Amino acid sequence: MITVGIDLGTAAIKVVFIDQGSLLWAKALPTLPQHIKVCEQLLKEGMETVSLKKKDIAGVAATGYGKRLFPGSMKIVDEISANAVGAYVLSKARARTIINIGGQDVKVIKISCEGKVDDFKMNDKCAAGTGRFFEMAGRILDTPVCEFGDLSFQSLSQVCLNSTCAVFAESEIVSLLSMGKSRNDIIAGLHKSVARRISELTGSLYLEEAIYLDGGPAVNKGLTLAIKEELIRDIDVLEQPQFTVAFGAAIILSEEMSVKESIKAERR
Repeated sequence: MITVGIDLGTAAIKVVFIDQGSLLWAKALPTLPQHIKVCEQLLKEGMETVSLKKKDIAGVAATGYGKRLFPGSMKIVDEISANAVGAYVLSKARARTIINIGGQDVKVIKISCEGKVDDFKMNDKCAAGTGRFFEMAGRILDTPVCEFGDLSFQSLSQVCLNSTCAVFAESEIVSLLSMGKSRNDIIAGLHKSVARRISELTGSLYLEEAIYLDGGPAVNKGLTLAIKEELIRDIDVLEQPQFTVAFGAAIILSEEMSVKESIKAERR
């Protein structure tokens, strides 16, 4: 049974095709006002890549902030549940805590040994520490975000960013540049600042092993190291961490459809 998961995020739209719980294809594109066209484009490309026709797809599940905006979805899945299921399955049932860095929020999710959500916290009041935050920093530093990880490892004297607001952090980065601080040191300071905010967000929420980091920024090895050092905990990163939520939505739909098929079969 082939199902599709679409994660309509604030920064990117991610689409995955799965077959019996295995990932067949995945791709992301920046979120645009023409979000429906972006979804349709990704669906078409996915079907062409894995040689499928519309009749071969059992259903489409949508999740993310724009989950109700795509009319072609069979099921709407909240992103917390989708994230939990996706990380649980992709980690081979090992994940117990997930730190998700999204386009405009950061989530910390605790999941049970059955892959259910036990508790979560979310910072959605400020963009500091999110994907948008890194994009802003990349523009000011005139540096692609994908290079942040390697450049931070070249830092000789990490700077300290005190601002906890994305707007003030922007001004602080500009000031640091005018003071002659190096790009590498500022990026390392950014990673430390984000790690500190994540540590504050966890608060009294006990982080159970194993801890996984996902979301687009999770591919940044410099950020991952900074979070490990701040939390003083081991943290794993899933392969293709930006697709965890879309994958989880597709898994949830697939499991529901399998149950319905089993019930129908028993009634025959």
